[in-house]
Formats: sequence, structure tokens, C-alpha cells
Amino acid sequence: MKKFLVILFAFFYSFCFSQETDTTAVEDFSMYGEAELAGGGKRFCTSKVFDLSPNKLISIGYDYQSSYKLNLGAIGSNAGQEITTSNNYGLRVAANVPVISKTNVLLNIGATYWDNFYSFDKEAAINPLALSLQKYGLRTMGLNFTLFKPLNEKSFFILNGSGDLNGNYSFNDFQSLSYTKISATGIYGWKKHDRLMYGFGIARSYRVGEANYFPVFLYNYTFKNRKWGVETLFPAKAVLRRTFNSRTLAFFGYELEGNSYLIRNRGNEFAPGIDNLELRRGELRVRCVFERSIKDFLWVSIQAGWRYNYRFNVDEKEFFRGFGDDPYLATNKLTNPLFVNFSINLVSP
Repeated sequence: MKKFLVILFAFFYSFCFSQETDTTAVEDFSMYGEAELAGGGKRFCTSKVFDLSPNKLISIGYDYQSSYKLNLGAIGSNAGQEITTSNNYGLRVAANVPVISKTNVLLNIGATYWDNFYSFDKEAAINPLALSLQKYGLRTMGLNFTLFKPLNEKSFFILNGSGDLNGNYSFNDFQSLSYTKISATGIYGWKKHDRLMYGFGIARSYRVGEANYFPVFLYNYTFKNRKWGVETLFPAKAVLRRTFNSRTLAFFGYELEGNSYLIRNRGNEFAPGIDNLELRRGELRVRCVFERSIKDFLWVSIQAGWRYNYRFNVDEKEFFRGFGDDPYLATNKLTNPLFVNFSINLVSP
């Protein structure tokens, strides 16, 4: 696996810094949003800058992490354990469909489905969390929306919200919708010109494993030569974009990824009386991404990088920690593996 990742990084580096830029003129559909409304109506800014990565309408992918160690703390009378994963992996499916697409308002509705399964090496799992991960893995299903509302030619606001059902459930043993995790982001911003838009806002998010409220900074910028750009929603993610041509893009950056998962005592893995725990999973992914159109609006995406564990601890129940220092029920430590992610995507024009 490590040899494969080294070869993949070498290919990515070679491609990024040796490829000639394709100067073929391509129609920019985002500029249509600048057209005046019929009858000489008010003009509004669009939601994109030049060469911004295309929106993925449908994405079907596979995520794979190489071997790493888990040092799992004791839970109640159940012993802790150090155990090695041979890998963990899962399917990732997402849809993002525009339901309103007008000059003065854009509304997208989306859905996600993620699996995360764990395969352990020869050591027999005795820690209850390890047993649960081995048997059931982790699953996320969710709905989301994004509203872009331009106010005039220069300013706009963005509202994003999502509800995710996270846990060790299966379709035959579904968990209650009352455990749905709600996230939201609101941003007010300005579009200075077709290469620059930025904004400030606030977010409620589980990306670091537990509910947090923090300021956010949106910054999308394309350099004058149209070869390089920046796409940032700090602190959640930030990338440097390299545009080779209209069909080939590459990125280098990071993204915070995570959520809080309900861990039920489905098969009596935990001691009696211990149930409905919350696994606070948060990680930082530093990655290179290569994306290319293989046929019209059908694109392929390949990611490779390093996963840094930020949090993988267990709470007795769901609650807002805020700035408190309440101890976790169990504190777990993970080493940091390499990962790859491959997806096929249908993108918007």
C-alpha cells in the first residue's frame, strides 16, 4: 500500500509541474448569472469566480486508509486495548441537486451516505469499542441544503444546513431520528470581481467530533494568469488549485472531517448499563487531489494524503462541551496512516 501511495504522489507531482496549459477557449457558464433580468431589472453577482472547481451533482467514491494502531481506553469494567487495523474503508455517495436556479437566488438540496468499516490484524478484539467497530463499523446518512442569495452586484449571503444520522446502526437495525446531528453555517460576503469573492460568518459544526461554534472565512481567488487559484472555507478546508485546462485540475490542501456517532450496545459488547455512547471522531486530512473530465460532464477524482487523528474519544451521552474540561468516558489514541480516495462524479456545467 505504501509503495502504491509513493508512486501515486510521484505521478501527481510530475503531472502538476510538467504539464502544458491548454489555452483552448471554453465557454464560462457562470458568466450568465451576470446578465440583466428581463425589462432592465436589477443585476446580481454570481456564486462563482473564474475556474472554480465544478460542483458535483452526483458522486460515488471509495475511501481507504492503510494500517495504523488504536490505543483504546477502558470503558467501565471493560479493559482497554492496543490493537492494529490492517485497514479501514468505506463507500461514499453524495448527491447535490439545484432545485432553484435563478439570477437572484440559488438553492441546492443534497444527500450523503458514508460507510466506515474496520479490519483488525490477528489480535483478538476484547475492548468493547473495538468489538463494535469490527462488527458494525460506522455509518452516516444525511440531508443538506445550500442557499446562495445575492443582494446586488457586489454582496451576497450563503446559508448552509445539514442533518446527519451517525452511528453503528444498519438498515435492519435503524437508530432513532432523535439522534440526528444538526450543523449550520451562515456567511455574508462580497464579490469584488470575477476572480475574487470573500466573506465572514459563523458555523455550528461537528467536524472536530463534537458540536462547536466558531467563526468562518470564505475566500475564493483566481490569479490573473488563470493557472492558479485558492479555494478556502477556513478553518474547515483550504486548497491551492492548479488549472491545466478546462478538463484537468489539481489541488493541494487540507480538510477537517468528522462527526459524533451514536454507539449502541447492539450485541452486548459493552457491560450491562452502558449504552448510547457518543464516539467523537475528528481528523485532519492533508491531501493532493487530481481531477479530470473523462467524458463531457463525467469526471474522475483521485485523492492521496495523510490522515492526522484529532479526536477519537467516547462520551457517555450527547451534550455541548463548550469550553469545559469534563473528562471523557474513554480517551483513545490513533496513529496516523496514509489514505487514498477514488470517485466518479457527474458535475454541473
